[in-house]
Amino acid sequence: MAATFTEKQEALVKESWELMKQNIPELSVRFFTTVIEIAPQVKPMFSFLKDTDEIPQNNPKLKAHAMKVFKMTCESAVQLREKGEVVVPDSTLAYMGAVHVKKGVIDPHFEVVKEALLRTLESGLGDKWNEEMKGAWSEAYDQLATAIKDEMKAERAKADA
Repeated sequence: MAATFTEKQEALVKESWELMKQNIPELSVRFFTTVIEIAPQVKPMFSFLKDTDEIPQNNPKLKAHAMKVFKMTCESAVQLREKGEVVVPDSTLAYMGAVHVKKGVIDPHFEVVKEALLRTLESGLGDKWNEEMKGAWSEAYDQLATAIKDEMKAERAKADA
């Protein structure tokens, strides 16, 4: 699957990431707002959103988490070309798998996050957004989501053992 991530896709992800970096605080709020709009039932899964009726515009934990999601998706996209697979430190992937299992994340949640990510990227990039860029980010996200899901399976297997 990773072999389908082309040099052009990598370039598109890198280029768009560079354009968006300075707007991460704004984009992170937009990202989480979109996640909650698409699937309001997932709001309690985010500790920093649990006890509030609105998305806090200046919530540092929200911004930090969104930055991690954006950055990890972009960096894993770059690694897809260089290494042929998602490369995130094993401890990070294992931690993500454990946290996602603990929070009750299921496969459809990954689709919600992907949709929110793509919508956020589109709004953040404006007229630079196109189908080719959407495909590049979709592939990068799908690869990362698969790696996290694999860790979640391993985490569940450990818990069942």
